[in-house]
Amino acid sequence: MTNNFPPLDERDRAILRWLQEDGRLANMELALRINLSPSACLRRVKLLEERGLIARYVMLLDEKAAGLAGTAFVLVTLDQQGRAALDAFEEAIQKHPEVTECCLLAGAADYMVRVAYADSADFERIHTEILTQLPGVVRVQSTLALRTVKRTTALPV
Repeated sequence: MTNNFPPLDERDRAILRWLQEDGRLANMELALRINLSPSACLRRVKLLEERGLIARYVMLLDEKAAGLAGTAFVLVTLDQQGRAALDAFEEAIQKHPEVTECCLLAGAADYMVRVAYADSADFERIHTEILTQLPGVVRVQSTLALRTVKRTTALPV
């Protein structure tokens, strides 16, 4: 956030909370929920977008309904940690929709990758044909999730 914008007030935070819960919420309904006129509410939403607080609007799919019942967390270690090696890995991993999240780590492994898969054969394919073939990969260590206890995209605002 840039300092050119006023600090968030409780109405801004309420807008962010409601839109995180339902990004398709109509401006009229949002305005009613936070007790503002529709035009004032829309101005606030546009300002939150300009500030970069609202990065984008997306639809979230149910993984099981989409046929992707499995989730794996994979620790990836590269042969080098130089900028060129990291850039090559990061560029290559973007091309694989099975990878739903990838984080650069500080620690023993270089990256943690979240993978969505249909079944054990699908995960084996992802492991052997994708993850181990990415640039610079020397080791992958997978952990399979048994059940998701909590998962949210909402930030505490």
